Amino acid sequence: MKLFAPAIAAAAVLAAPGLASAREVTFETTLANYGGDGAYVVIYVTDKSGAYVGTLWMAGGRSKYYRHLPEWLRASRGRLSEVDGITGASVGAGRTLKISVDLADTIIDGGYEVHVDTAVENMRENPGDVVVPLTSDGNGKPVGGRGYVKSFTYSF
Repeated sequence: MKLFAPAIAAAAVLAAPGLASAREVTFETTLANYGGDGAYVVIYVTDKSGAYVGTLWMAGGRSKYYRHLPEWLRASRGRLSEVDGITGASVGAGRTLKISVDLADTIIDGGYEVHVDTAVENMRENPGDVVVPLTSDGNGKPVGGRGYVKSFTYSF
């Protein structure tokens, strides 16, 4: 699935038109076989100071459950406009969520971090399940999560 993240563009992450080139970055999040319902998974970006920049994807379309993603909810200030047009179904245990977005080259190696927060109904919430810097060195290297995420990889 390919998408262009309007929240990222609105936050000027893609920089002024013509000043920065962009590249397609693919994010793959594979969940462990945790034995529960589908997980809500949100992928978002923070800058070098830790400030929220924008949401790349929200897996899980019912906004009443977003409160179970407390770090993302606090960072985004609960603005549903942050996920308008970039939501999909929750992700089942053992399944992989794969998204592609265009990001400005300045984001890679620019001190930005990607966050993956997860939550499953009647189970634990995992804010910061994955937090990794977006760097050339991390390109294609899988990392494990601290909760429901078995493996997370980004590649460009």
